[in-house]
Amino acid sequence: MFDINFVRINELMLIIYTVSLLLYFVDFLHNNQRANRIAFWLLSIVWLLQTIFLFTEMLMTGQFPVLNMSEGLYFYAWVLVTLSLVLNRFIGIDFIVFFTNIIGYAMVTIHIFAPARFESTSLSEQYISELLLIHITMAILSYAAFAVSFVLSILYMIQYNLLKKKKWGKRLLRIQDLTKLDHMGYVLNVIGVPLLLLSLILGVIWASLVIPTFFWLDAKVVGSFTVLAIYSIYLYNRIVRELQGRDVALLNIASFLLLLINYFLFGSLSEFHIWYS
Repeated sequence: MFDINFVRINELMLIIYTVSLLLYFVDFLHNNQRANRIAFWLLSIVWLLQTIFLFTEMLMTGQFPVLNMSEGLYFYAWVLVTLSLVLNRFIGIDFIVFFTNIIGYAMVTIHIFAPARFESTSLSEQYISELLLIHITMAILSYAAFAVSFVLSILYMIQYNLLKKKKWGKRLLRIQDLTKLDHMGYVLNVIGVPLLLLSLILGVIWASLVIPTFFWLDAKVVGSFTVLAIYSIYLYNRIVRELQGRDVALLNIASFLLLLINYFLFGSLSEFHIWYS
């Protein structure tokens, strides 16, 4: 019963952790203080839950929880969260918080779903399946964000060409103005990129726990990280180089087409994803 309650609450903590990282990513891109504040308090909840579980483990076992790899990873994640909160609250180093907690997020996930933690094999398999479910759900949510962003970029190109050719009419009026289409597509990619990153982290952890022949050069693995890279290039061009309009719209369209190639073609070539296809 403790295992079930422990994992359920830790799954809730993982969701809170995910939202916190998404908000820190927004703050990283735009120096958004409101997002930073909300992310800080969500991460504080994560730290509080981690602290409670660490002390619970100590009371139940009568020893400091670092004597095996699973416990050590959890303590390591707790230390990372603690340091990132201190840096954010008292020293004001914001950028390091997001990247530090990517590592902490992976460590917490490994601890929660590690098979060695469960005495029952069926219970272990159940929670590993739930890890897979979370991975797939987050990937689908990121794909949905990218798909809507793709549609907005298509509409942008249609509107751009109508304006360029001076074709005025009802069709032109029914499509949003170029600035709004560009901004909305960008916002959806800001949501999609960290979701895809966290999904890939969970997917790699799941594969490492389940598949003995997992390797990084698998077609779907390489393709997925390539998709993440090209969407990151989109964000780089949009934020750092301050590109807008037609060029980034075309890059966004190309990125989604690559995502489709990865999903349908690389997925069929993968020896790794047949485990849950």
